[in-house]
Amino acid sequence: MAFRRRNKSYPFFSQEFLIQNHADIVFSLVIFILIGLMFEATAKTAILFIQPQYNVTTLTPEGEATFYHYGWKDCATIVFYFFIAIILHAVVQEYLLDKINRRLHLSKSKNTKFNESGQLCVFHLVSSVWSCYVLLTEGYLLHPSTLWENYPHVNLRFQVKFFYLTQLAYWLHALPELYFQKVRKEEISRQLQYICLYLLHISAAYLLNMSRVGLVLLFLQYVSELGFHTARMFYFIDENHQKMFDMWAVSFVFTRMVTLTLMFLAVGFGLARLENQELDLETGNFNTVLIRMTVLLLVCLTQSWLLWKFIRFQLRRWREFRHEQAVRKKAAAKPALRPLKRDSLGHHENGVLKAENGASPRTRKLKSP
Repeated sequence: MAFRRRNKSYPFFSQEFLIQNHADIVFSLVIFILIGLMFEATAKTAILFIQPQYNVTTLTPEGEATFYHYGWKDCATIVFYFFIAIILHAVVQEYLLDKINRRLHLSKSKNTKFNESGQLCVFHLVSSVWSCYVLLTEGYLLHPSTLWENYPHVNLRFQVKFFYLTQLAYWLHALPELYFQKVRKEEISRQLQYICLYLLHISAAYLLNMSRVGLVLLFLQYVSELGFHTARMFYFIDENHQKMFDMWAVSFVFTRMVTLTLMFLAVGFGLARLENQELDLETGNFNTVLIRMTVLLLVCLTQSWLLWKFIRFQLRRWREFRHEQAVRKKAAAKPALRPLKRDSLGHHENGVLKAENGASPRTRKLKSP
């Protein structure tokens, strides 16, 4: 299964060989794990990578139900879907984005940003629809009080735990992709910032048993980011498409307001009213004043940083717009130059007849009669 068109062959285990064939190498590792399911001696080990672990069957009013909690074996599952994310990244790049790039003929810098937005558009679209489906089926949107009631939320349904594992796998895969995609040094620091922030917030929600609140916040964030990257892709296709940035600006501000309100409602007031306020690692209870304040501070700092970047982005757009307006007004205010009148001998300048070479023409002497 080849993902890249190979115009040149490189020595085995060289840097260029690894970059060019990384998707094929990872695909081979995935096939190797799947083959392990076919043999009884290796089936149990292979299942650790494919299926979420730590399942518990309990009795509910609706009947028997299977729930999951987290543990160190989740690392194996994350590694497997980390490989899957690399393969899907290569598929989207090769069969979708590269074909569009060949038609657009973008510059190198715009091409890099277009590929970044294209990959994130696909991911944010899938994650938004998936998280919305989970929220609706679990009833978190219709009953907001379930976000903090019966904390700690140790027992997770399969779709909730699988969603968090795949989210961690995707953002972990984004780190080596910086190397595989040969991202410029100027762009690495910017991309590392949001990758690390996603990993930090998703890991905190998963490990602190705040998965319900985290699921709602991820849905809001992904919908907002989907609007931004869609607007940026249309801007690269045609720079006259600027109205989508205005629509995204409204959704961005709305997302920040809802995020802060929801965090203060669920963590600042909801968890603070519960009776159990002691740290207990065995039961998974992290509902203490220190942890609640730390979580609120982390979210507030992140939202403030995002707002600061948003304001800078809008100010830069406003300055560019004003500059374009000033250039257009200056071009329209320039008077048209009047053409000089010329005769057969030259042209008139300050009332004096000038020849073509700039000298005054010689006057003809009249012959005496």
